[in-house]
Amino acid sequence: MAAELVTAIDVGMSVEAVKASQLGMKALGAGLAVGMTGIGAGLAEMAIGTAAVGATAENKEVFGLVLLLTVIPETIVIFGLVVALLLLFV
Repeated sequence: MAAELVTAIDVGMSVEAVKASQLGMKALGAGLAVGMTGIGAGLAEMAIGTAAVGATAENKEVFGLVLLLTVIPETIVIFGLVVALLLLFV
């Protein structure tokens, strides 16, 4: 509360406006965390998926390994979601 009051006095805003601004920045950061990890995972999935289809077409026995390698980049989005939830609720 004290930091918000000091910020409000320095900038010349009300305490409610400072709280709303901080909440908006948290939401923006959470959105960026999920969005950027989603884009990164999508790009990785694109490259791995292309190679996986080619490898499976040549040898059907590598399907399990290829499926595992295809799923690994999706965990990055889960990490982004965890970071977003930490930003919003902590």
